[in-house]
Parts: sequence; structure tokens; C-alpha cells
Amino acid sequence: MCGLVGYLGDISPDAGASLLGAMAGALAHRGPDDDGLVALAGAGLGHTRLAIVDLEGGRQPMATRDGGTWISFNGEVFNHVELRAAMRARGRRFATTSDTEVILQLYEEQGPDCVAALNGDFAFAIWDARRRRLVLARDRAGVRPLFYTRCRGPGAFSGALVFASEIKALLRAPDVTAEIDPVALDQLFTLWAPLPPRTAFRDIRELPPAHLMVIEDGRETLRPYWRLGFPDRDAPPPARRDDDRREETLALLDDATALRMRADVPVGAYLSGGLDSSLVAALAARHAPGGLRTFSVTFDTPEHDERVHQAAMVAHLGTRHAAVGCGTGSIAEIFPEVVRHAERPMLRTAPAPLYLLARRVRDSGLKVVLTGEGADEVFAGYDIFKEARLRRFCARQPGSRMRPHLLRRLYPYLPGLQEQTPDALLAFFGAGRDAPDDPLYSHRPRFRGTAATKMFFSGDLRARLAGYDATEELAASLPAEFRRWHPLHQAQYLEFTLLLPGYILSSQGDRMAMAHGIEGRFPFLDHRVIDFAAALPPGAKLKGLTEKHILRQASRDLVPESILARPKQPYRAPDSASFAGPAAPGYLAAALAPEALREAGLFNPAAVGRLAEKCREAGTPGFRDNAAFVGILSTQLWHRTFAAGRPPQAAPLTAAV
Repeated sequence: MCGLVGYLGDISPDAGASLLGAMAGALAHRGPDDDGLVALAGAGLGHTRLAIVDLEGGRQPMATRDGGTWISFNGEVFNHVELRAAMRARGRRFATTSDTEVILQLYEEQGPDCVAALNGDFAFAIWDARRRRLVLARDRAGVRPLFYTRCRGPGAFSGALVFASEIKALLRAPDVTAEIDPVALDQLFTLWAPLPPRTAFRDIRELPPAHLMVIEDGRETLRPYWRLGFPDRDAPPPARRDDDRREETLALLDDATALRMRADVPVGAYLSGGLDSSLVAALAARHAPGGLRTFSVTFDTPEHDERVHQAAMVAHLGTRHAAVGCGTGSIAEIFPEVVRHAERPMLRTAPAPLYLLARRVRDSGLKVVLTGEGADEVFAGYDIFKEARLRRFCARQPGSRMRPHLLRRLYPYLPGLQEQTPDALLAFFGAGRDAPDDPLYSHRPRFRGTAATKMFFSGDLRARLAGYDATEELAASLPAEFRRWHPLHQAQYLEFTLLLPGYILSSQGDRMAMAHGIEGRFPFLDHRVIDFAAALPPGAKLKGLTEKHILRQASRDLVPESILARPKQPYRAPDSASFAGPAAPGYLAAALAPEALREAGLFNPAAVGRLAEKCREAGTPGFRDNAAFVGILSTQLWHRTFAAGRPPQAAPLTAAV
């Protein structure tokens, strides 16, 4: 795990080295162990290293023996051992045991298509000097980030392409400025994340997951090398017994976990108290002969806290465990730093506790942790999947007074929902409101609830967005075969391609962990597991209202019954409550002051003032108010940190290869 930077353009080596040093200096937190840069004719690469594999031999940027091809690589290729052995059998020689050299040599054999052979979480840049070819690639699920833009102004860097693991590095390049993209903000306040390649920053793009960008002789191509797909809903399912599916699920996950235990440093695991992280920890413990270290977050607020279940799993496995307590005051204290590292507004404070957890792991001397992310998307664990099924069930008999009561079963951890009348439940969930053939049917209630937060947009922003509908753009981007899939698979596709890379793996994942130089690894996002689960019939994943059915079956001999039988409790953290009361942070009033809101020009100061007062007075604000408050505050902090030109400075990198 590392940080990569680079450029493509006719820049003098001295100017290129200076640019790379400034950009890489902004990513020192991603790679505290080593750094390097190389400025060549037509391109340059830089790197900050978090040393995990081949601690001595894996320095970057790395070149082929003849110096004709260079790579800067962020992430891990978990099957590098097998790939290296196969290439050695074909006569290739290796100077290191690093996964970086495996990519480089595989590229020499296969060109850009080498990416299809990689099992891992990665983003890399390859400069092929002989062909004058730049290759940018990103892993299938979008675990590791990669951003790019062009220097727009006149001068030596005009038109140069610059790319990096984080946007703050791009902002060190000449004529790259931080300005909000209003369409991206609208998407974020509707869909929870911008639609790639958009980012929160105007004119700064991200390479979408599972994509390759190749620039050769001035020609630029962007293409996917892998797609998530599902069988047609009318296709007969393979004739397989549940026991066979259970055994294959467990075997695949065990191998995915074993691969992700490969490292030349110790590997730990996160424990949330739920099924997913518990299963990963149980499998990791099999492959940790020296014992497994585990880490978790606890909360002062009972509705968020899972320490009882965490303790049960720790006792079951006998791990050496550490927990970080997270109160509302600690969330508020670090929230500006969370926004700076996330580099985007967000609608939830949930990334903040994970920022604290990663810091605790780093203080414990570890660099690598396994987590359970991806299981809910891959094996249909989220409540939204059950919600869509119940909404369809209610819509088939719109006059029924009994069916709406089932909706209470969806969110037992939300006490206010249990008190609603059947009519209120139907209205809240929109049962019968949406056409069953709507491609976004499963997510319409979420999108409507989130989009209501846009009522706080300023008049100017509303005018700039007039006629734009983020959900229409999302629907238009769906693959042609989408409508042939089962409704559950349609919902899974939306979660996997939108919220997972756009929020879970970015704002909650890579950016919070790498803020402290911690690499997260995700066995459920092994592409073999993803493809296997996608081919399963819907009932193997969501059986009635039991989520992750096959995963529960696979876990039954590894996880205590108390955890196995738990209903899904999504990871959440206190939102607007974190900023209320006498311990409210000092920056809050300044960020939401009318003059600050008018300066940014994105929100209506009077409406925001009423919202802030409502959140201060309400014990537990509803979803819309919580999302709006956190979204507005994080946007204002984003503006202050980036667009207003006051980001914290890091020292430029000076080392060279």
C-alpha cells in the first residue's frame, strides 16, 4: 500500500522532478517508509511507500532491466507468488520477490491486458518509454483510488496530464485548482457519491473501478477490463445442492483470506461484532500461527455499540484484542481531518470512528488489517434488499392492512419506526409509489430521502442545476442486460457499483486507513468470490427475509450462534448529535455562519440556520435532517480546506531514484 503520483507531458527533467516531489510530499501519510521519483523524457513517476512485501527489494518507481518500462504501484497483488512461478517456468528472471516486479514483467509479456491476471487491490501507472505509452489501471472493486486532470494554464506544464492516489497531490500541480463540481454535489446529495469519473472537484476525474486508461502517441482510450454480471432472471439455475454451495463458498473465502494474509509484516483484523468481520477473523486465525490481533470500535450510545458481540468473538477465537472508544465529542474533534482525507463531502459521520480505529492499529505497530467489507454487497446482506422485496409484496395487494406491518421487521434498531401506523409505513417506504419495472426501484426510497436534503441548496446552485436529475443519469448508465436480471441482482449491482466504491471503500475505507498508513484487505472482494456469488440464485443469498443465507450456512462451524443468528445491524455512528450540546466544536459556528455560507455560495443561510437549531433541539433528528446537517457541514469544511485555499501543508519530497 502506497501513494503514487506522475505526469505525462513534455516537461524538462528538472521541472518534472520538482513537480513530482511536491505532489508526492502531499502523500507522505500513505507511504511513510520510503519514497522515490524519476523524471524521464515525456513522463515521470513518483512513489511513497508503505513497505509490506519484500521490504528491502520493493522500492519504487521500479524499472525493467533495460530501463525501458517503469511502474509506480499502489496496493497489493495477492497472487504474485503463483504468477511469478508461472513466469519463471516460462524462462523469466526476477531480481526481487515483490508483487511490483510481477506486474512489470507480466506487462512485458502481455501488455495492458496483464491486468486480467491480477488478483488484488491496486492502482498503478506504467510508462512504456519505447512505445511512448502510459497505462493507468485500477482494481475491479475500486478499493484503491486513482485521480487525474490536466494542467490548464500557460507555461511549461500546459496540457500535461497529472495523476495521483489522492486529489490533494494534484492540487500541488501548476494551474490545478479546487472548485466544487455542482453536478457532483447534486449526485452526492442524491446518490451518496458522485458518478465516476466525476469527483467533488471540477475538472478532476477518477479512473473508474475495473478500468484501464491507455494513452499512446496522443491517443487516449478508456475501457473496462471486467464487469459485474448476473444470469438472466429466466435462466434455469444450476442444479446444485445447498451443501455444495456452502462448501464452495467456504473454500473460496478461506483461500481469499489466506492470500490476504501474505505479507512480510504482521496482519491483524477488524471485528465489528457482525457476521462478516467475525467470519473473516475466524478464517484469518487459521492462517496466523502466531495468533491473531483484532481491533474494534465501541460507542457510548447503545444503538451504535456492539461491544458485547465483539467480546463474544474475541473469547471464541482467543485473539489479542484492542478497542477504541468513540464518543460524540471525539467524532466532532476529528471531523475536519476526516473531511480533508476523504476529499469530498459526506452525509454520515461513520468514517470518523474508522479514522480513530486506524490510528489505534498504527499505534499498536501493525500496518495491515483484514475486514469484512464487501460481504453485504456480494451476498445480499443489506436491509435495502429486504426492503425492496417487501415493498413489492405490499404493492401486489395495495388494500392489505396486514402486509405493511412486515415493514417494521426491517429496522428493529430504529425504535421510532416501530410506532408507525400501516399508512405511515407505506408512505415512508413508498410501497406502491414506484413502477415495478423501474430500474432503480430498489433504491428509490433512499434516493428520495437523500435528495430531500437538497432543499437547503442556495438559489444560485438550484439555478445552475435546473433540469438536472442525478437518478436519470444513473439509470442511463446501466448496462443493457440490467433489465434481464432478477430484481435482487439489480439492487446488488447498484450497491456494488455505486455505494461500495463511491463511499464504503473510499470515505470509510482507503482514505481513513491510509491517513495513518494502514492497509485494509477485503477477502469478500476477491474477484473469484464476487463472480461465484453473482452466479448464485437469489434464494441462496436472500432466503425469505434472511439475508446472506449461504454465508450463514458457511459460517456455522466457525462463528458463535449468538453472532450467527443476529439480524443485520449496519455500521453507524452518531451524526448531528456529535456536534450538539456544550461540547460542540469551536469550528462549527464558523463553518455554518451566514457569511461563510454566502462565501461558499452553495446553501441557503437562513434554511441552514433553522436546520442547525432544529438539530440542536432534537434528541434524535430524522434521516433527512441528519443527512442534511452532516452533508452541509462537511461541504463547508471541504470548501474551507480546499476551495478557500487553506489546506494543511506537507513538506515536499526530495529523494530520487
